[in-house]
Amino acid sequence: MEIKDIISNLSNILWSAHCLERMHSRKITRNEVKECIKAGEILEDYPNDFPHPSCLIYGLTKGNKVLHVVLGLTNIGITIITVYEPNNIIFNDDLKTRR
Repeated sequence: MEIKDIISNLSNILWSAHCLERMHSRKITRNEVKECIKAGEILEDYPNDFPHPSCLIYGLTKGNKVLHVVLGLTNIGITIITVYEPNNIIFNDDLKTRR
């Protein structure tokens, strides 16, 4: 999966119910997720995920908030699975590398 393919599908986003609930509780907006993806890099690729390949993206919002976005890429667009602000419990100080 390539970040350019994800960015080119930003107009076709399906927001899962799980994702929207998590975003609301974490005070993360849809615009922040889009900003993160546009400025992002793929940290982990999951080509064998079901029902479609997915990946973990690291990115910054325009306000410099670090986000991780887990999404799937389908033949009709993007499905956002979950979004969160990474922490130093699971990730190293770069917030990219797992401990």
